[in-house]
Amino acid sequence: MNENHVIDTLNEFLQGQYMGIHAYEHLIARLEDDQVKQQFQMIQQNHKEHAMRVAERIQNLGGTPVDDEGIIGSIQGFMSQFTLPEATEDIIESAIKGESDYGIGMSEKIIRGDLDPESYQLIEQIFDEDRKHVEFLRNLLH
Repeated sequence: MNENHVIDTLNEFLQGQYMGIHAYEHLIARLEDDQVKQQFQMIQQNHKEHAMRVAERIQNLGGTPVDDEGIIGSIQGFMSQFTLPEATEDIIESAIKGESDYGIGMSEKIIRGDLDPESYQLIEQIFDEDRKHVEFLRNLLH
């Protein structure tokens, strides 16, 4: 497997992690429920840890990790600020959609078959944690 291709794939995945971190910033800013806000902050912190672990893996492969979500991600993040929900329940549903559709769904397409075994294991661990985020968020609704 070409290490440069693995690094590129991991960097694309890392950009998605930064998009998630920034999305949570916008959602947290809208939350008025302090308990839910704390839960969102914990999930956001977990995404920051994911980003750090992926960045370290890229460095260990001899690459340079990206440090933001990229131009397209920045534009998408900026535009999404204008359509963010106001109600706590709607904010939680938005986070669920972000985690499952973008965080997991899109990322699975990015990494499919393009990673070495160690990188693949790292990303699978991250996916497992992201799936737990989705379940946790769903439980907040009930």
